[in-house]
Amino acid sequence: MPDHRLHSITPLGGTTPRVDELPGFRIAENAGAALASIASRLNRGAEFAAAAKRFFGFEMPGPGKVAAKAPYTAIWTGVDQWFVEAPFASHEDIARIVKDGFGDSASVTEQTDGWARFDVGGPAAPAIFERLCALDVHAMPGGAASRTTIEHIGCIVICREARLEFSILGPRSSAPSLHHALVTAARSVV
Repeated sequence: MPDHRLHSITPLGGTTPRVDELPGFRIAENAGAALASIASRLNRGAEFAAAAKRFFGFEMPGPGKVAAKAPYTAIWTGVDQWFVEAPFASHEDIARIVKDGFGDSASVTEQTDGWARFDVGGPAAPAIFERLCALDVHAMPGGAASRTTIEHIGCIVICREARLEFSILGPRSSAPSLHHALVTAARSVV
């Protein structure tokens, strides 16, 4: 019988996440987060809210917000819908883990392999976004999130620390294009 040894690859096709360092910027592919979508089921809002408080230790965030308590981060994505992040090393099967915590009050779907995450940081990080999208990241407080388009790619931008640290979630199939746009914008600032 053949001996197949499968190895995961990052959204950019590498065996390790790519990191680009430029003066004032750091653009890092982040393959260390597991991701699931969660939605409250119809007429189950109270049960869902109680499960969230019990399982995550926080209330689910409202529009444009992020809530976190280790190891989970919840990102509002729409009415009664969120993305949930956790470390991949301990939550590789995040959809099952979250579903077990919510039971029938929620619909949970695995999203890890469908999205690419890039962390953009540094004192000049907002300048990248000025060149790429209509989102005013200067006005985003830490713990804010918003949908936007970057180079015609639908993305979610998460402000981890105001004016300094951001994460971008974009479709995995568009990871090379998104990365190229980020690096090109960063080089235009330097």
